[in-house]
Amino acid sequence: MYRSILVAVDGSEYSAKAVKHAGLLAKMSGAKLVLFYAAPHVHMPPYTDGLEVGRVREVEDLAKSARDAQADKLLTDARKDLGFADLPVEQGFAVSGNPYEAILEAAKNHDCDLIVMAPHGHHGIAGILLGSETQKVLTHSKVPVLVVH
Repeated sequence: MYRSILVAVDGSEYSAKAVKHAGLLAKMSGAKLVLFYAAPHVHMPPYTDGLEVGRVREVEDLAKSARDAQADKLLTDARKDLGFADLPVEQGFAVSGNPYEAILEAAKNHDCDLIVMAPHGHHGIAGILLGSETQKVLTHSKVPVLVVH
């Protein structure tokens, strides 16, 4: 049925449901599962204005390190939540100002024939804005997209 399934991970409870569903689909169809996180760009806080270049780079490096650690934790936690030790799983993340583009690119690079994601991962205004990423994936994807609620 499927050979390679990409599931978008963001650490939310909705994302966890999508991961479990994608894992079950992968297990049933003998597919590889790709856990993917689209990390946001690191934006420098306003207090870095006026700092010397070396200090700004130091702050940027700390922010990037924190972002990378967060991505690693989200992906590791998602892998643990799967519950299928024998399932072939790959993990990846990309930094992007447009998460939907990163998700579509990752699906293409991993030759995925299904994308699984949650309708949204956050509440309030953030949920409305970030939920639109799912809509963008649905609109632009060349492979089937399964939205797990």
